[in-house]
Amino acid sequence: MNGAPRSANAGVTREPKAGPRPDKRKGYRQILHTIDLPRHLLRSVERPARYTGGEWNAVKKEPADGLTRFAFCFPDIYDVGMSNLALHILYDVLNRRDDTWCERCFAPWVDMEAGMRAEGIPLFSIESRTPLRAFDVVGFTLQYEMSFTNVLNMLDLAGIPLRSQERGEDDPLVCGGGPAAFNLEPMAPFFDFAIIGEGEEVLGEVMDLVGLLKRGEIAGRAAFLEQVAMIPGVYVPSLYQVDYLPDGRVASCRPIREGIPPTVRKRVVVDLNEAAMPAAPIVPNTEIVHDRVFLELFRGCTRGCRFCQAGFVYRPVRERDPDVLLEQAVRAEGATGYDEVGMLSLSTSDYSGLGPLTEGLVDALTPRRTSLSLPSLRIDSFSLDLMEKASSTRKSGLTFAPEAGSQRLRDIINKGGTHDELIRAAGGAFDGGWSSIKLYFMLGLPGETMEDVEGIAALAREIESLYYRRPSEKRRRKLELTVSTSMFIPKPFTPFQWEPQDTRESLDEKRKRLRELLRSRSIRYQWHDLDTSYIEAVLARGDRRLADVIEAAWRSGCTFDAWDDRFHLDRWLDALRGRGLDPAFYVTRTRGEDEVFPWAHIECGVDKAYLWREKEQADAAQTTPECRLFCGDCGAAVFDGGVCYGKA
Repeated sequence: MNGAPRSANAGVTREPKAGPRPDKRKGYRQILHTIDLPRHLLRSVERPARYTGGEWNAVKKEPADGLTRFAFCFPDIYDVGMSNLALHILYDVLNRRDDTWCERCFAPWVDMEAGMRAEGIPLFSIESRTPLRAFDVVGFTLQYEMSFTNVLNMLDLAGIPLRSQERGEDDPLVCGGGPAAFNLEPMAPFFDFAIIGEGEEVLGEVMDLVGLLKRGEIAGRAAFLEQVAMIPGVYVPSLYQVDYLPDGRVASCRPIREGIPPTVRKRVVVDLNEAAMPAAPIVPNTEIVHDRVFLELFRGCTRGCRFCQAGFVYRPVRERDPDVLLEQAVRAEGATGYDEVGMLSLSTSDYSGLGPLTEGLVDALTPRRTSLSLPSLRIDSFSLDLMEKASSTRKSGLTFAPEAGSQRLRDIINKGGTHDELIRAAGGAFDGGWSSIKLYFMLGLPGETMEDVEGIAALAREIESLYYRRPSEKRRRKLELTVSTSMFIPKPFTPFQWEPQDTRESLDEKRKRLRELLRSRSIRYQWHDLDTSYIEAVLARGDRRLADVIEAAWRSGCTFDAWDDRFHLDRWLDALRGRGLDPAFYVTRTRGEDEVFPWAHIECGVDKAYLWREKEQADAAQTTPECRLFCGDCGAAVFDGGVCYGKA
């Protein structure tokens, strides 16, 4: 993320400072006052609508004595958090319960945080402006590792002790979930429990137990944690002990209580047609990153790109029927007033019912002047006819993700799509009237050479030439070709989890070479920050020893680390050195086949043996067919759903 304003207190060093503690009397969570936001504070901050609430379709309930209060916390600003589909789904799921009120909370931007601390205002929920420490459960979604310091900052601003062991009976339960929870270890000491996988069903089981605790039918916090750990898909870090080898590698992670499961398997929702989807999503009062209605076509991905964590941890693929999606789209569009509906999935063009769905959506929405939007498209399944239908009311840019600059490297990462297919897709787009195309690539992929990097530039130049070879009457606009590169980060539960990240020096050399080759008025080159990617790799592959590092980085002033102008590499390196940890141990070290990973006690449903076979396939530059064509016996059939149904 770029362009965020710098904070006047960006270099602040934080000392431990807990907020005011609640009264230790029964029912205190219902009687704590709501926050009265001073007008002068709202007038002094950027986008005060981030904090005022009152949005269309937001849920308000009366905080009766028996009502369980759940704060859904997104550790980034409102603009980003409100664009997250999981927030809307789980908000709807929890608020359908008569015994639960789910409210939202977002990380205040640095101007608002400074004002709140100066005024002594604790962090509060959007709906009722109730202090977070008054809630029964405070739940964080962990969408990316660079939000970890924001979690600590929000807990501190709320007056909630940072670590699970420091919390008492009158403190909220703090839970986590989301993609980054598949390796929670760097944040393990800060969470009471976490949900691994999809939360729609398991959250209800957890809230049933919270209700028992609230009514005194479970004897205290410790007893609750032991009981909630028995729910499939729930991980309680304090009930597991990590042992290390002399060289710092993990030796084991094992339960410390008899009966606690030795491994935690993720939860999945097998039938997406029956899964919750809000009929009336919240409509923000201010512009957000993705300001539209979303349709979730399916979960998972059959392709098996070897760098993609989401493609493995969300297996098996499960689809919604087109008629279900059409009904959801019409209902949500009518309940929100949005003029754009976005199709959402890891690989939208792989949805088996995309043609009939698109035709139905166009027929239903075009008379209302509501447009469709598609995410990045696969070059091997691009359909100009589909894009013409989706863009019948509005022509925006097209996005493709070749990921690598040569066919050899695309085979190594198992990314489908050939050079000729991309050129045909670009040519078809130009013929259809498009003049804006964005191409996504990665730098530092396993096996990458400078020749592969130069191939990215050659591909962009070929597309540029393709456009300008067309007759001038067919080139009504200037070509806008954007080449965007991110840095490869080896993630848990992928075939590349054994691989090292490329060195920062090598990545910088590749980035500079590419920038040199892409100098053109028609081509814009964007790249992700090298230093941020380096620390993200540390956190993605980290163990529990990093908890002290994260806290030290936060106390030195690190927050909003995903924002380029808020990131401070020197503070992270100081925090690592101060705890005697070498970042190279986590980032640039190759793992052996039998190494015990910090996340070894978590089961995503894909076998480690399968991932190793895929790594060997990558080493040989051999591709693996997608799941619908060939079952590679990855292990996801254990869930008895989706494309794996009947293969267990």
